[in-house]
Parts: sequence; structure tokens; C-alpha cells
Amino acid sequence: SGRIGDGGGAPRPLYMDVQATTPLDPRVLDSMLPYLTAYYGNPHSRTHAYGWESEAAMEKARRQVADLIGADSREIIFTSGATESNNMAIKGVARFYKSRKKHIITTQTEHKCVLDSCRSLETEGFRVTYLPVKKNGLIDLKELEAAFQPDTSLVSVMTVNNEIGVKQPIHDIGEICRGHKVFFHTDAAQAIGKIPMDVNNMKIDLMSISGHKIYGPKGVGALYVRRRPRVRLEPLQSGGGQERGLRSGTVPTPLAVGLGAACEVAQQEMEYDHKRISQLAERLVTKIMSEVPDVVMNGDREHRYPGCINLSFAYVEGESLLMALKDVALSSGSACTSASLEPSYVLRAIGTDEDLAHSSIRFGIGRFTTEEEVDYTVQKCIQHVKRLREMSPLWEMVQDGIDLKSIKWTQH
Repeated sequence: SGRIGDGGGAPRPLYMDVQATTPLDPRVLDSMLPYLTAYYGNPHSRTHAYGWESEAAMEKARRQVADLIGADSREIIFTSGATESNNMAIKGVARFYKSRKKHIITTQTEHKCVLDSCRSLETEGFRVTYLPVKKNGLIDLKELEAAFQPDTSLVSVMTVNNEIGVKQPIHDIGEICRGHKVFFHTDAAQAIGKIPMDVNNMKIDLMSISGHKIYGPKGVGALYVRRRPRVRLEPLQSGGGQERGLRSGTVPTPLAVGLGAACEVAQQEMEYDHKRISQLAERLVTKIMSEVPDVVMNGDREHRYPGCINLSFAYVEGESLLMALKDVALSSGSACTSASLEPSYVLRAIGTDEDLAHSSIRFGIGRFTTEEEVDYTVQKCIQHVKRLREMSPLWEMVQDGIDLKSIKWTQH
């Protein structure tokens, strides 16, 4: 069922983890190939045709990225990915304005690289407000309003969450920030190319973009930096002054070309992809929930990107379910590093019970996911949840009408 043999060994599992990364779209690969072979000039070489043709390709890619988000191509800075873009935006703005402004606002459910950038600024003497989110994963706009201080320089709120798929009210947040004359940054790695984003309409001042989340190459991304009203950054990387001095280093032409092509394809396919992915997601959730009781969908049902589905299967250990579903590539909503048995901080922030947090699985549906793959995943999922529950003493107790919360567990 849509699996690819890896030469000699067992067939590879089918892929349902597009939040982690996406396959390269063949159209993107085609656009990149010439720049990996024949057109190998340095795009910053000004004295010969090799440099000029690479520079032209890089500038075309810059326009393609800008067009996807309604920006001017001069506002696009090429980076190595959204992690670097997030670091540049948050540390860059904070440090540039630090003589007058020492406060930043973000949320508890941001990607690790945003939270860690904020933590590192705290060691430099900045104050950070980490806004909680409601049970549905969305921030409370009143709490955001109340968090502003006279010396707030930046608000950073992601558009679509990578674990539970909820979509924050970006437009409203942009309005509020503009009203307070505070810069607004959004990590849009999981949103760009999947839902319409317009930096002017949404009043976004900085936006992080990643190539490998939108069927582009790994190792490339972009940071949108608004020109009017102008946002100033202190660069993290010093050197030859490429990318308006904000990000020195030779821009990798093949990767930039790939990012540009991925953005153009996404713009053309967005409506079609969204409709198709919504139908497949609906199919997956409806089929699982009609066959299996006690399944909880994490995050708001309405305000979300449909391709990211996070379900908790009560009385089943998420890790056991992942192991059982070994012919489908999925991830648990929890940080499934064996070293940390902590459930995911995103699920903890939305108030998920500890046991439910440990029983959550994230399903990713993307541009190349087929109906057969969804049905196969559903069938396997139902089969193994039922089997694992039959083995669970907790499930048996619940069937007998015992309230697990009332039990005093003793440690032996």
C-alpha cells in the first residue's frame, strides 16, 4: 500500500509524519538540478557570467518567496531554516532595541527554538512573558493585551502549532501589536504554503519560513523582515555582509532556488491541497472515532490546520501504539526521546491529563498522502488500540464501571 522497497530489506513504512518533514516535490528538484551542476557560480561574484546567472536565479527565488506572503522581495533574507530565522528575529530585535526596551512576550506552546531563544535572552537581562494557552490551545487576546509593558519590544506567536495543529488568531494579534507599536514576529514554518498568509493584512513584522516543511529542500529557509515600518535587527552572523548585512555567508543558490520553487508550487496548489487534505483528515478522524471509544482530539476543532491531527487514545501507552504501528511512520505528541519520560510540553500547556498526554499520536497528512494510506493507517490503528486495551487492566476496570480517579494507588 504505497510503500517503497529500500533495495534489499523490508519495505519502508508509509509516511504519515509531514510535520517533521516533507518529501521533495519533483517539480522543486527539477528547478534545482541545473544549479547543482552546470550553473555553479557564487551568486555574490560580480565580475563574470557564472556569478550573474546564479544571482539572477537567487533573486527570482526571493521574489517567489515574497509573492507567497504578500511581501516585497527586498524583505526576504535567506537562512538555513526556521530555527535560524527564529533565532535571528527574536535575539536580533531584542538586542537592537535593548537600550530602551527589555521585555518580550511569547507563548508556552512555541517551538523549542523560540522558547530557547527567549531563555537565552533572559540570561542577558531581558524579561519574558510566556503566555499560557486555553484548553483549546489558543491564546487569550485579553491576556495578551494585559501583558504589554512600556518597554515591550517584540511579541512572538507561532501561526500553526507543529504538535496539535491549532491556528492562532494572527490577524487579531497583529492588530493589537500595531496598536501598541510593538513588533510582531510569527514562526510560520507549519503554515506557510498551506494556508493563505499575507504580512500586510495580518500586520506581521517578522516571519520565519522553512523549506523542508513545504516540499522544498532541507537546510534552507527565510526570514521576512518588514521595511515599513522598518524593523532593525542585530545580526547573529558576521562576515561579508550578504543578505543586507543581516546574514553573512554565501547564499546556497540551489537551495534558495528550491525554496523559491516550493513557494511557487505551494501558491498554485494551496487551495487544492487544503481541500484534499481536509477531506482525508475528516476521513481519518471520523473512521477512528466511530470504531474506537474514548479518543480525544487535542486542540481546537475549528481553528486549526487540518493536516495535523493529534489524538489521545485513553488507556493505551502512546509508545506501545507507535511500536505496534511500525509499518506507518508516525510520531507521538510527546517527546518520544527514551531519556525523557515527560509528556509533551504543548499537551501539558493545554491541560491534558498526564495519562492522556502519554497516549497521544500525531498523524500528518500532506500533498502526497493517498486515501489508501489513510485507510490503512486507520485500520491498523483501530486494530492495535483494541488489542492493547484488551491487555490493559485499567481498561478492564473502566469497563466494570470503576472510576480510576477514585483509586488510591500504593507504591510497592
